[in-house]
Amino acid sequence: MSTFVYMVRHGESPKEGNERTRGLTKKGTLDAGRVADILKDEKIDVVVSSPYIRSILTVEKITQQIGQEVLVYEDLKERKFSSENKRLDDQILEQILEKSFFEFNFSIDGGESNAECQTRAIKVLKELLDTFKNKKVVIGTHGAVMTLMMGYFDSSYDLNFLYSTSKPDIYRMEFNEHELLNIQRLWDVSISVKQ
Repeated sequence: MSTFVYMVRHGESPKEGNERTRGLTKKGTLDAGRVADILKDEKIDVVVSSPYIRSILTVEKITQQIGQEVLVYEDLKERKFSSENKRLDDQILEQILEKSFFEFNFSIDGGESNAECQTRAIKVLKELLDTFKNKKVVIGTHGAVMTLMMGYFDSSYDLNFLYSTSKPDIYRMEFNEHELLNIQRLWDVSISVKQ
């Protein structure tokens, strides 16, 4: 038997505000409903999430379908890019990301490196694979930390992959123990709500 992990990148969120407490835009909320629709026939066993509100809100409808609560794991949070608790400007974020994927231990003051982020997130992912062996687990996540978790098992999940993802996005990862067998994208960008 296999363990399935569904990486669900959060839906669209406002560009301003606190990293932890930013919610979803109207489009993000509608797309969260589509995420739940896509996963409703997957027979999900458990839903976990980053502690950030936008991630929790993106997977919350799935828990309503299965009659459970979202299990929040602090170490699934997005990579900390700086000491600031607000979203960085796109141009600055892009520069940090570009350098980080070439120098895995690079970080700016108060931030963490790709290596540090990947280490903490993979520790949680491996615990989930052990705790929920042969189950189906949804993880409410973010672009960078999702890419780093997937890239741990397959180096083709890199910066170019991150740039190709959407908000939201869904990737089903199949594991035998801690060995990745395959990854399939389930989100169809054409069904995302247009604004």
